[in-house]
Amino acid sequence: MDLIEWQDFLKVELRVGKIIQAEIFEKARKPAYILHVDFGEELGIKKSSAQITKLYQPEDLINKLVVAVVNFPKKQIGPIQSECLVTGFHNAEGDVALCVPDFDVPVGTKLL
Repeated sequence: MDLIEWQDFLKVELRVGKIIQAEIFEKARKPAYILHVDFGEELGIKKSSAQITKLYQPEDLINKLVVAVVNFPKKQIGPIQSECLVTGFHNAEGDVALCVPDFDVPVGTKLL
């Protein structure tokens, strides 16, 4: 494991967002959803592609709070530009479980 300096960690903008729309990413090579995540007034709504189809249905994702990296450059994924990276962890079967706050917190809140 590589160690990083505190200043390196401070560069990563991990923010809480609320999923406001989730749709099947029809043109993805691996099963995925296109998520529209609201990060509040400062950052607005950003899109992300997420391979979370094994554990989540699109309708179950609406209004779910998630933790995402919002300061990566945009990345072209097929026909969409991913504007943030929604975080998660692989379970024992290799499926992705979203990283979510335990309690309701304002959208746009930065991880400290």
